[in-house]
Amino acid sequence: MSRRSQIRRSISPLRDFLRTESAGGAVLLVATAMALVWANSPWRGAYGSLWSAVVGMEPFGLHLRMDVGHWVNDALMTAFFLVVGLEIKREATSGHLASREAIALPFAAALGGMVVPALAYLAIAGRTAAGGWGVPMATDIALALGALAVLGRSLPGGARAFLLGLAVIDDIGAIVVIALFYSGGVDAAWLAAAGAALAVAVVMARRGVQSLALVAPVGAALWLALHEAGVHATLAGVAMGLLAPTAPRHGTSLVDAEDRRAPSAPGSVSVVEWLLHRLHPWSAFVVLPIFALANAGIPLGRGDLAAAAGSPVSWAVATGLVLGKPLGVIVGAWVAVRWGFARLPDGLGWRGVLAVGCAAGFGFTVALFVSELAFTDATQGRDATVGILAASVASALACGAAARRARAR
Repeated sequence: MSRRSQIRRSISPLRDFLRTESAGGAVLLVATAMALVWANSPWRGAYGSLWSAVVGMEPFGLHLRMDVGHWVNDALMTAFFLVVGLEIKREATSGHLASREAIALPFAAALGGMVVPALAYLAIAGRTAAGGWGVPMATDIALALGALAVLGRSLPGGARAFLLGLAVIDDIGAIVVIALFYSGGVDAAWLAAAGAALAVAVVMARRGVQSLALVAPVGAALWLALHEAGVHATLAGVAMGLLAPTAPRHGTSLVDAEDRRAPSAPGSVSVVEWLLHRLHPWSAFVVLPIFALANAGIPLGRGDLAAAAGSPVSWAVATGLVLGKPLGVIVGAWVAVRWGFARLPDGLGWRGVLAVGCAAGFGFTVALFVSELAFTDATQGRDATVGILAASVASALACGAAARRARAR
Protein backbone atom coordinates (compact mmCIF):
# COMPACT_ATOMS: atom_id res chain seq x y z
CA MET A 1 0.00 0.00 0.00
CA SER A 2 1.40 3.42 -0.99
CA ARG A 3 1.95 6.14 1.57
CA ARG A 4 -0.62 8.35 -0.17
CA SER A 5 -3.23 5.57 -0.08
CA GLN A 6 -2.52 4.91 3.57
CA ILE A 7 -2.91 8.57 4.53
CA ARG A 8 -6.09 8.75 2.49
CA ARG A 9 -7.56 5.90 4.51
CA SER A 10 -6.51 7.19 7.93
CA ILE A 11 -8.98 8.69 10.41
CA SER A 12 -8.57 10.87 13.47
CA PRO A 13 -11.37 9.71 15.80
CA LEU A 14 -11.45 12.65 18.18
CA ARG A 15 -11.02 15.31 15.50
CA ASP A 16 -13.66 13.62 13.31
CA PHE A 17 -16.05 13.46 16.27
CA LEU A 18 -15.62 17.13 17.16
CA ARG A 19 -15.93 18.25 13.54
CA THR A 20 -19.08 16.19 12.99
CA GLU A 21 -20.64 17.41 16.24
CA SER A 22 -19.99 21.05 15.38
CA ALA A 23 -21.40 20.71 11.85
CA GLY A 24 -24.27 18.59 13.14
CA GLY A 25 -25.17 21.38 15.56
CA ALA A 26 -25.73 23.73 12.63
CA VAL A 27 -27.98 21.18 10.88
CA LEU A 28 -29.85 20.69 14.16
CA LEU A 29 -30.54 24.42 14.37
CA VAL A 30 -31.84 24.45 10.78
CA ALA A 31 -34.18 21.51 11.53
CA THR A 32 -35.44 23.29 14.65
CA ALA A 33 -36.16 26.46 12.69
CA MET A 34 -37.99 24.42 10.05
CA ALA A 35 -40.12 22.75 12.72
CA LEU A 36 -41.05 26.09 14.30
CA VAL A 37 -41.88 27.69 10.95
CA TRP A 38 -43.92 24.68 9.81
CA ALA A 39 -45.85 24.41 13.09
CA ASN A 40 -46.78 28.10 12.91
CA SER A 41 -47.55 28.27 9.19
CA PRO A 42 -50.84 27.78 7.32
CA TRP A 43 -49.73 24.16 6.87
CA ARG A 44 -49.49 23.44 10.60
CA GLY A 45 -52.29 20.90 10.25
CA ALA A 46 -50.07 18.78 8.02
CA TYR A 47 -47.28 19.02 10.60
CA GLY A 48 -49.51 17.62 13.34
CA SER A 49 -50.99 14.97 11.06
CA LEU A 50 -47.56 13.71 9.99
CA TRP A 51 -46.25 12.98 13.48
CA SER A 52 -49.57 11.72 14.85
CA ALA A 53 -50.14 9.24 12.01
CA VAL A 54 -50.26 5.70 13.44
CA VAL A 55 -48.18 3.04 11.71
CA GLY A 56 -47.03 -0.46 12.56
CA MET A 57 -48.56 -3.80 13.53
CA GLU A 58 -49.26 -5.77 16.68
CA PRO A 59 -48.18 -9.33 15.82
CA PHE A 60 -48.41 -11.85 18.65
CA GLY A 61 -49.67 -9.11 20.96
CA LEU A 62 -46.53 -6.96 20.63
CA HIS A 63 -47.02 -3.22 21.01
CA LEU A 64 -45.49 -2.17 17.71
CA ARG A 65 -48.29 0.10 16.52
CA MET A 66 -47.39 3.69 17.38
CA ASP A 67 -47.63 7.15 15.88
CA VAL A 68 -44.71 8.42 13.83
CA GLY A 69 -43.57 10.73 16.65
CA HIS A 70 -43.19 7.78 19.01
CA TRP A 71 -41.34 5.78 16.36
CA VAL A 72 -38.88 8.67 16.09
CA ASN A 73 -38.44 8.99 19.86
CA ASP A 74 -38.48 5.30 20.76
CA ALA A 75 -36.81 3.65 17.75
CA LEU A 76 -34.89 6.13 15.62
CA MET A 77 -33.30 7.76 18.67
CA THR A 78 -31.83 4.38 19.58
CA ALA A 79 -29.21 5.09 16.92
CA PHE A 80 -28.34 8.35 18.69
CA PHE A 81 -27.96 6.58 22.03
CA LEU A 82 -25.87 3.89 20.36
CA VAL A 83 -23.44 6.63 19.30
CA VAL A 84 -23.56 8.02 22.85
CA GLY A 85 -22.65 4.60 24.23
CA LEU A 86 -19.81 4.24 21.73
CA GLU A 87 -18.41 7.66 22.59
CA ILE A 88 -18.59 6.88 26.33
CA LYS A 89 -16.71 3.62 25.67
CA ARG A 90 -14.05 5.37 23.57
CA GLU A 91 -13.52 8.19 26.05
CA ALA A 92 -13.37 5.76 28.98
CA THR A 93 -10.85 3.44 27.34
CA SER A 94 -8.53 5.71 25.34
CA GLY A 95 -9.85 9.26 25.59
CA HIS A 96 -10.28 12.05 28.11
CA LEU A 97 -11.82 9.78 30.75
CA ALA A 98 -9.22 7.01 30.60
CA SER A 99 -7.48 7.81 33.89
CA ARG A 100 -8.48 8.95 37.36
CA GLU A 101 -6.58 12.19 36.96
CA ALA A 102 -8.27 12.95 33.65
CA ILE A 103 -11.78 12.10 34.83
CA ALA A 104 -11.72 14.02 38.12
CA LEU A 105 -12.33 17.53 36.79
CA PRO A 106 -15.07 16.79 34.21
CA PHE A 107 -16.75 14.38 36.65
CA ALA A 108 -16.95 16.98 39.41
CA ALA A 109 -18.07 19.68 36.97
CA ALA A 110 -20.70 17.41 35.40
CA LEU A 111 -22.02 16.36 38.81
CA GLY A 112 -22.44 19.99 39.84
CA GLY A 113 -23.92 20.75 36.42
CA MET A 114 -26.61 18.12 36.99
CA VAL A 115 -27.45 18.67 40.66
CA VAL A 116 -27.72 22.47 40.67
CA PRO A 117 -30.09 22.72 37.64
CA ALA A 118 -32.33 20.01 39.11
CA LEU A 119 -32.50 21.88 42.43
CA ALA A 120 -33.17 25.17 40.63
CA TYR A 121 -36.04 23.53 38.74
CA LEU A 122 -37.57 22.09 41.89
CA ALA A 123 -37.27 25.43 43.68
CA ILE A 124 -39.35 27.10 40.95
CA ALA A 125 -41.72 24.41 39.67
CA GLY A 126 -41.53 21.72 42.35
CA ARG A 127 -45.14 22.26 43.39
CA THR A 128 -46.47 22.56 39.84
CA ALA A 129 -44.69 19.82 37.89
CA ALA A 130 -42.02 18.19 40.03
CA GLY A 131 -41.51 15.37 37.52
CA GLY A 132 -39.68 17.67 35.12
CA TRP A 133 -36.59 18.04 37.32
CA GLY A 134 -34.55 15.91 34.91
CA VAL A 135 -35.09 18.23 31.93
CA PRO A 136 -32.49 20.96 32.74
CA MET A 137 -29.85 18.38 33.72
CA ALA A 138 -29.02 17.58 30.10
CA THR A 139 -26.22 18.89 27.86
CA ASP A 140 -26.42 18.71 24.07
CA ILE A 141 -22.89 17.76 22.92
CA ALA A 142 -23.45 18.92 19.34
CA LEU A 143 -24.71 22.42 20.16
CA ALA A 144 -22.35 22.88 23.11
CA LEU A 145 -19.24 22.00 21.11
CA GLY A 146 -20.48 24.00 18.14
CA ALA A 147 -21.07 27.07 20.30
CA LEU A 148 -17.66 26.79 21.92
CA ALA A 149 -16.00 26.33 18.52
CA VAL A 150 -17.62 29.50 17.16
CA LEU A 151 -17.80 31.70 20.26
CA GLY A 152 -14.78 30.45 22.17
CA ARG A 153 -12.09 30.26 19.50
CA SER A 154 -9.64 32.15 21.71
CA LEU A 155 -9.94 29.61 24.53
CA PRO A 156 -7.22 26.94 24.80
CA GLY A 157 -7.74 23.50 23.28
CA GLY A 158 -8.17 22.09 26.77
CA ALA A 159 -11.51 23.89 27.01
CA ARG A 160 -13.06 21.72 24.28
CA ALA A 161 -11.60 18.56 25.79
CA PHE A 162 -12.96 19.61 29.19
CA LEU A 163 -16.40 20.27 27.70
CA LEU A 164 -16.37 16.96 25.83
CA GLY A 165 -15.53 15.01 29.00
CA LEU A 166 -18.15 16.94 30.96
CA ALA A 167 -20.82 16.32 28.30
CA VAL A 168 -20.04 12.60 28.09
CA ILE A 169 -20.39 12.20 31.85
CA ASP A 170 -23.54 14.32 31.68
CA ASP A 171 -24.92 11.85 29.11
CA ILE A 172 -24.19 8.99 31.49
CA GLY A 173 -26.16 10.82 34.18
CA ALA A 174 -29.05 11.41 31.77
CA ILE A 175 -29.09 7.73 30.84
CA VAL A 176 -29.26 6.72 34.51
CA VAL A 177 -32.05 9.23 35.17
CA ILE A 178 -34.07 8.00 32.18
CA ALA A 179 -33.63 4.36 33.22
CA LEU A 180 -34.53 4.90 36.88
CA PHE A 181 -37.11 7.69 36.85
CA TYR A 182 -38.66 7.98 33.39
CA SER A 183 -39.56 4.41 32.51
CA GLY A 184 -43.10 3.09 32.93
CA GLY A 185 -44.41 0.07 34.78
CA VAL A 186 -42.07 -2.85 34.27
CA ASP A 187 -43.17 -6.23 32.92
CA ALA A 188 -41.01 -8.77 34.74
CA ALA A 189 -41.17 -11.45 32.03
CA TRP A 190 -40.05 -9.09 29.27
CA LEU A 191 -37.40 -7.60 31.55
CA ALA A 192 -36.01 -11.11 32.03
CA ALA A 193 -35.99 -11.53 28.25
CA ALA A 194 -34.05 -8.25 27.97
CA GLY A 195 -31.59 -9.60 30.53
CA ALA A 196 -31.13 -12.74 28.46
CA ALA A 197 -30.49 -10.70 25.29
CA LEU A 198 -28.03 -8.55 27.17
CA ALA A 199 -26.22 -11.65 28.46
CA VAL A 200 -25.88 -12.92 24.88
CA ALA A 201 -24.47 -9.55 23.83
CA VAL A 202 -21.94 -9.67 26.68
CA VAL A 203 -20.79 -13.16 25.69
CA MET A 204 -20.45 -12.10 22.05
CA ALA A 205 -18.44 -9.05 23.06
CA ARG A 206 -16.07 -11.09 25.23
CA ARG A 207 -15.56 -13.58 22.42
CA GLY A 208 -14.70 -10.74 20.09
CA VAL A 209 -17.60 -11.22 17.67
CA GLN A 210 -17.47 -8.36 15.15
CA SER A 211 -19.99 -9.46 12.53
CA LEU A 212 -22.84 -6.96 12.37
CA ALA A 213 -25.03 -9.71 10.89
CA LEU A 214 -24.74 -11.50 14.26
CA VAL A 215 -24.68 -8.52 16.61
CA ALA A 216 -27.54 -6.48 15.06
CA PRO A 217 -30.29 -9.13 15.68
CA VAL A 218 -29.24 -9.35 19.34
CA GLY A 219 -29.47 -5.56 19.63
CA ALA A 220 -32.90 -5.62 17.98
CA ALA A 221 -34.06 -8.33 20.39
CA LEU A 222 -32.81 -6.25 23.33
CA TRP A 223 -34.69 -3.20 22.02
CA LEU A 224 -37.91 -5.18 21.60
CA ALA A 225 -37.68 -6.75 25.06
CA LEU A 226 -37.05 -3.38 26.74
CA HIS A 227 -39.89 -1.79 24.76
CA GLU A 228 -42.34 -4.50 25.82
CA ALA A 229 -41.03 -4.45 29.40
CA GLY A 230 -41.87 -0.76 29.79
CA VAL A 231 -38.25 0.36 30.12
CA HIS A 232 -37.30 3.02 27.60
CA ALA A 233 -36.06 1.03 24.63
CA THR A 234 -33.41 3.55 23.55
CA LEU A 235 -31.30 2.22 26.42
CA ALA A 236 -30.63 -0.78 24.17
CA GLY A 237 -28.49 1.49 22.01
CA VAL A 238 -26.47 2.63 25.02
CA ALA A 239 -25.92 -0.96 26.16
CA MET A 240 -24.76 -2.16 22.73
CA GLY A 241 -22.45 0.84 22.40
CA LEU A 242 -20.84 0.18 25.76
CA LEU A 243 -20.34 -3.49 24.85
CA ALA A 244 -18.61 -2.76 21.53
CA PRO A 245 -15.10 -4.29 21.54
CA THR A 246 -12.00 -2.11 21.66
CA ALA A 247 -10.03 -4.73 19.69
CA PRO A 248 -8.86 -3.81 16.16
CA ARG A 249 -11.59 -4.02 13.57
CA HIS A 250 -11.08 -6.88 11.13
CA GLY A 251 -11.39 -6.36 7.40
CA THR A 252 -10.68 -2.62 7.23
CA SER A 253 -7.69 -0.69 5.98
CA LEU A 254 -8.50 2.33 8.14
CA VAL A 255 -5.77 3.49 10.50
CA ASP A 256 -5.85 5.81 13.49
CA ALA A 257 -3.91 8.92 12.49
CA GLU A 258 -3.38 9.78 16.17
CA ASP A 259 -1.87 6.38 16.94
CA ARG A 260 1.91 6.22 16.58
CA ARG A 261 1.58 2.68 15.33
CA ALA A 262 -0.79 3.75 12.54
CA PRO A 263 1.74 4.19 9.68
CA SER A 264 2.71 0.53 9.97
CA ALA A 265 -0.51 -0.94 11.31
CA PRO A 266 -3.39 -0.88 8.80
CA GLY A 267 -6.54 -2.05 10.50
CA SER A 268 -5.46 -0.64 13.86
CA VAL A 269 -8.75 1.25 14.23
CA SER A 270 -10.78 -0.39 16.98
CA VAL A 271 -14.32 -1.63 16.54
CA VAL A 272 -15.56 1.30 18.65
CA GLU A 273 -13.71 3.84 16.49
CA TRP A 274 -14.86 2.14 13.28
CA LEU A 275 -18.50 2.19 14.38
CA LEU A 276 -18.26 5.83 15.42
CA HIS A 277 -16.68 6.66 12.07
CA ARG A 278 -19.57 4.95 10.25
CA LEU A 279 -22.55 5.82 12.46
CA HIS A 280 -21.80 9.24 13.90
CA PRO A 281 -22.53 11.18 10.67
CA TRP A 282 -25.89 9.41 10.36
CA SER A 283 -26.72 10.31 13.96
CA ALA A 284 -25.64 13.95 13.60
CA PHE A 285 -27.04 14.68 10.15
CA VAL A 286 -30.11 12.42 9.93
CA VAL A 287 -31.35 11.13 13.29
CA LEU A 288 -31.06 14.30 15.38
CA PRO A 289 -32.48 16.65 12.71
CA ILE A 290 -35.51 14.36 12.29
CA PHE A 291 -35.90 14.28 16.07
CA ALA A 292 -35.78 18.09 16.22
CA LEU A 293 -38.24 18.35 13.33
CA ALA A 294 -40.65 16.05 15.19
CA ASN A 295 -40.35 17.61 18.65
CA ALA A 296 -39.48 21.30 18.31
CA GLY A 297 -42.57 22.34 16.36
CA ILE A 298 -44.69 24.15 18.92
CA PRO A 299 -47.23 26.97 18.38
CA LEU A 300 -45.74 30.37 19.15
CA GLY A 301 -48.74 32.64 18.89
CA ARG A 302 -49.17 35.54 21.26
CA GLY A 303 -51.42 33.52 23.52
CA ASP A 304 -49.04 30.56 23.61
CA LEU A 305 -45.99 32.71 24.34
CA ALA A 306 -47.86 34.65 27.01
CA ALA A 307 -48.98 31.42 28.66
CA ALA A 308 -45.46 30.00 28.54
CA ALA A 309 -43.99 33.24 29.89
CA GLY A 310 -46.25 32.92 32.91
CA SER A 311 -45.61 29.23 33.44
CA PRO A 312 -43.31 28.11 36.27
CA VAL A 313 -42.28 25.15 34.10
CA SER A 314 -40.80 27.43 31.42
CA TRP A 315 -38.97 29.54 33.97
CA ALA A 316 -37.74 26.49 35.90
CA VAL A 317 -36.30 24.83 32.78
CA ALA A 318 -34.73 28.05 31.47
CA THR A 319 -33.28 29.00 34.85
CA GLY A 320 -31.86 25.53 35.39
CA LEU A 321 -30.08 25.57 32.02
CA VAL A 322 -28.97 29.21 31.80
CA LEU A 323 -27.98 29.81 35.42
CA GLY A 324 -27.92 26.40 37.08
CA LYS A 325 -25.61 24.78 34.53
CA PRO A 326 -22.71 27.26 34.63
CA LEU A 327 -23.06 27.70 38.40
CA GLY A 328 -23.01 23.95 38.97
CA VAL A 329 -20.05 23.44 36.60
CA ILE A 330 -18.00 26.17 38.33
CA VAL A 331 -18.85 24.97 41.84
CA GLY A 332 -18.08 21.33 40.99
CA ALA A 333 -14.80 22.22 39.28
CA TRP A 334 -13.78 24.61 42.08
CA VAL A 335 -14.36 21.95 44.76
CA ALA A 336 -12.32 19.39 42.81
CA VAL A 337 -9.43 21.84 42.32
CA ARG A 338 -9.62 23.26 45.84
CA TRP A 339 -9.49 19.83 47.44
CA GLY A 340 -6.60 18.73 45.21
CA PHE A 341 -8.48 16.10 43.21
CA ALA A 342 -7.92 17.84 39.88
CA ARG A 343 -6.38 20.84 38.17
CA LEU A 344 -7.54 23.08 35.35
CA PRO A 345 -6.20 22.42 31.83
CA ASP A 346 -3.19 24.51 30.87
CA GLY A 347 -4.18 28.05 29.94
CA LEU A 348 -7.80 27.66 31.06
CA GLY A 349 -8.76 30.08 33.83
CA TRP A 350 -12.00 30.34 35.76
CA ARG A 351 -13.52 32.70 33.20
CA GLY A 352 -12.87 30.02 30.62
CA VAL A 353 -14.58 27.49 32.89
CA LEU A 354 -17.55 29.87 33.02
CA ALA A 355 -17.67 29.91 29.20
CA VAL A 356 -17.64 26.10 29.17
CA GLY A 357 -20.43 26.05 31.77
CA CYS A 358 -22.53 28.43 29.67
CA ALA A 359 -21.99 26.21 26.61
CA ALA A 360 -23.18 23.26 28.69
CA GLY A 361 -26.46 25.16 29.09
CA PHE A 362 -27.43 23.88 25.64
CA GLY A 363 -29.60 21.01 26.80
CA PHE A 364 -31.52 20.87 23.56
CA THR A 365 -31.70 17.29 22.22
CA VAL A 366 -31.62 15.30 25.46
CA ALA A 367 -33.66 17.97 27.28
CA LEU A 368 -36.42 17.67 24.67
CA PHE A 369 -36.15 13.89 24.91
CA VAL A 370 -36.54 13.90 28.71
CA SER A 371 -39.34 16.45 28.41
CA GLU A 372 -41.29 14.03 26.21
CA LEU A 373 -40.95 11.41 28.95
CA ALA A 374 -41.57 13.71 31.92
CA PHE A 375 -44.70 15.59 30.87
CA THR A 376 -47.95 13.87 29.92
CA ASP A 377 -49.76 17.21 29.99
CA ALA A 378 -49.48 18.85 26.56
CA THR A 379 -49.44 22.37 28.01
CA GLN A 380 -46.57 21.60 30.38
CA GLY A 381 -44.70 19.92 27.53
CA ARG A 382 -45.13 23.03 25.40
CA ASP A 383 -43.96 25.28 28.25
CA ALA A 384 -40.90 23.08 28.79
CA THR A 385 -40.05 23.26 25.08
CA VAL A 386 -40.34 27.06 25.12
CA GLY A 387 -38.01 27.11 28.14
CA ILE A 388 -35.50 24.87 26.36
CA LEU A 389 -35.51 27.02 23.21
CA ALA A 390 -35.20 30.25 25.21
CA ALA A 391 -32.39 28.75 27.27
CA SER A 392 -30.48 27.79 24.11
CA VAL A 393 -30.51 31.40 22.87
CA ALA A 394 -29.60 32.78 26.30
CA SER A 395 -26.81 30.21 26.76
CA ALA A 396 -25.31 31.19 23.40
CA LEU A 397 -25.25 34.86 24.40
CA ALA A 398 -23.79 34.03 27.82
CA CYS A 399 -21.14 31.74 26.31
CA GLY A 400 -20.07 34.44 23.87
CA ALA A 401 -19.86 37.08 26.60
CA ALA A 402 -17.91 34.80 28.96
CA ALA A 403 -15.50 33.80 26.18
CA ARG A 404 -14.87 37.46 25.29
CA ARG A 405 -14.13 38.32 28.91
CA ALA A 406 -11.79 35.34 29.18
CA ARG A 407 -10.02 36.48 26.01
CA ALA A 408 -9.75 40.07 27.28
CA ARG A 409 -8.17 38.86 30.49
